[in-house]
Amino acid sequence: MISQAFVLGAGLGRRLRPLTDDLPKPLVPIFQKPLITFALDHLALAGVKSFVINTHYLPAEFEMFFAAGNYRQLPVRLVHELVLLETGGGMKNAQPFLRSQPFLVYSGDLLTDIALEPLIEEHLRSGNDVTLALRETGLAAQIAFRDGRVLDIGNRRGHPGSLDYANVSVWSPQAFSRFSLGEKISFIPVLAKWIGEGGRIGGVILNEGRWFNLASAAQYLEVHRAIAQEHWRPRYAHPPEWPVRIAPDAVIEEGAEMIGFVSVGARCRVASGAKVEDSILWPGARIASRTQLKRCIVRAHRAAEGVLSDVVI
Repeated sequence: MISQAFVLGAGLGRRLRPLTDDLPKPLVPIFQKPLITFALDHLALAGVKSFVINTHYLPAEFEMFFAAGNYRQLPVRLVHELVLLETGGGMKNAQPFLRSQPFLVYSGDLLTDIALEPLIEEHLRSGNDVTLALRETGLAAQIAFRDGRVLDIGNRRGHPGSLDYANVSVWSPQAFSRFSLGEKISFIPVLAKWIGEGGRIGGVILNEGRWFNLASAAQYLEVHRAIAQEHWRPRYAHPPEWPVRIAPDAVIEEGAEMIGFVSVGARCRVASGAKVEDSILWPGARIASRTQLKRCIVRAHRAAEGVLSDVVI
């Protein structure tokens, strides 16, 4: 069992703007549940007992959400980066808060139900320095893999790739020596160089289950559609009553219509005569009477009126 994890929360979320003008991407809500909490639930089910999360963009939002210093009674340590250090630099920066034992690395903006147990078991069985979760994502094919070993990343050593990194991995503590403190660097080129120097970089192909890449407003809406209409729910998701389609304190006036995969956040008000279809309302949104929304996202405390479709408000 691996009992600690480093969760990447420091990205800028540029591709998801303007949603990330208000919140860091790992905190955007999915039916009232912040995205990063899926990662934490997933890791907790796999046996993780403590989390280190790096922050950079809008750190106060993380500090507010994790004000108690824990998540579901498991300790959470936030490590702020004044300068964005990327994945490898961020991991090195978090080293003082990780025990000298193997640890999981998990992207805080990932939503998936892939099985983590085979990845952990392979790392512990093989004696790898690093073990990557690999997948045919349809987004990239940079990793060459054969017989349990990663041979190349990005065709640096003449081995064309056929798989993508699935944003989850297991690292042994000796990996920290491959990075310099304060260095801004992705861990991908470091791994590629390590392979050439004889590093034991392994992998497990995890093509089963769902794997969502939230890189646009359309993909954000698609996640909600899959949850509402396909009844997709990761077995690890907490609390048991999630998904919450309409927050308990939202006010939907008589005569308002909710159609399709609608999500209505806390303290929202939807006036009489409004029609909301396949749309997401963040906390505090106000929808005027006779407004018609279709495939829209209304950000926190914004007001919407008129006939609108496929827009972020």
